[in-house]
Amino acid sequence: MFWTVPTVVSDGPGFPYSGCERKVRSGMSTFMARAGQSEAHWHVIDANGRVLGRLATTAARLLQGKHKATYTPFIDTGDHVVVVNAAKVKLTGRKEDQKLYRRHSGYEGGLREERARVRRQRKPERLVEEAVRGMLPKTKLGEAMYRKLKVYAGPDHPHAAQKPSTLEVA
Repeated sequence: MFWTVPTVVSDGPGFPYSGCERKVRSGMSTFMARAGQSEAHWHVIDANGRVLGRLATTAARLLQGKHKATYTPFIDTGDHVVVVNAAKVKLTGRKEDQKLYRRHSGYEGGLREERARVRRQRKPERLVEEAVRGMLPKTKLGEAMYRKLKVYAGPDHPHAAQKPSTLEVA
């Protein structure tokens, strides 16, 4: 960080060490956001034909608030994200047949595996939800960010009253 040349300021007679001089730094100041200070916006992302990973990174950055100048890592300054047409999200390569989603019940032999193709037929929203969730922090703050994600398999969503802005994903 580059600082400008410090200027010397002498304090008046009210200063405990009168007659002493101190250096004053001029330059950039640090901004620290406070909880509830920033306004949360709503964004709609259309997943029709979009690659799952690229869509998930965009959604995760919006949820964390990294696109804002007021981003603070330990405060939730992120926005709400609505993903529509999650059933039409694109998986590249042979992931449709090769990618496995695993979950474990905690008991012996309790591992359940499911291919992406089967998961898409059964619960298409979960493809996007799990991809975004994996990119968020694994803390209470990450859980709060995840709760602001709304995913719908079709083109309709009930959040029109929030006046969301449409976002294009590459």
